[in-house]
Amino acid sequence: MILIDTHTHLYTEEFDTDRNAVMQRALDNGIEKFLLPNIDLNSIEPMQQLCNQYPNNCFPMMGLHPTSIDANYKSTLASIKKHLHSNKYIAIGEIGIDLYWDKTYADEQKTALLEQFQWAIDYNLPVVIHSRDSFNEIIEVIKEFNNPKLHGVFHCFTGTEKIANQIINLGFLLGIGGVLTFKNSGLANQIKNIDIKNIILETDSPYLTPTPYRGKRNESSYVKLVAEKLAQVKNINLNEVANITTENAKQLFNI
Repeated sequence: MILIDTHTHLYTEEFDTDRNAVMQRALDNGIEKFLLPNIDLNSIEPMQQLCNQYPNNCFPMMGLHPTSIDANYKSTLASIKKHLHSNKYIAIGEIGIDLYWDKTYADEQKTALLEQFQWAIDYNLPVVIHSRDSFNEIIEVIKEFNNPKLHGVFHCFTGTEKIANQIINLGFLLGIGGVLTFKNSGLANQIKNIDIKNIILETDSPYLTPTPYRGKRNESSYVKLVAEKLAQVKNINLNEVANITTENAKQLFNI
């Protein structure tokens, strides 16, 4: 059984004391590839170091996280874009709109998202979208951008079946993580009718740790717990979940 963690921040300081052990646990559990979304200018170097250490397992993305957008976002975007010229990345990400923490720069988040959508078209890459409290806003931005070549994934999907179908109809996949295992999240009911061909698996580690480890640091080996829960929701076996979601990820990210 082979799994891909399509969204993990293994390069962050939460893993500084035991990163190699975390990697080994995941590899031992059949997780063979780790897709690393960028956050801001400070995360690029540690992300790249991890990819250099595990070149056959770790694959980097490039983008500016919406919660990192501030008054200086234009110069930050310009600096981040330069990295696209000098390295091979599998996606533009993690990008999006976050209206949960702070709405101060909501307009700037939208402008930055549109610019990074254009990068995706220019470099023929998928986008990895962060959409906390902003599904409707991002769907409107995608429609405004209006380019059929734009594709990617809404990572950490937590919306309704109706929103899921809107996203799929726009040509995007759903990234499903630990929230699926939360007893009161309701996510299982929302995705039970969604075809698994539209789903990829992720942890978003060190965040959103699945049950039964909720409240502790998340890690990539736990993507197997998400796969097990999805198998239960879909009433299919675990190997089928692994095979389909892994193939979905390979096709989306061209790995």
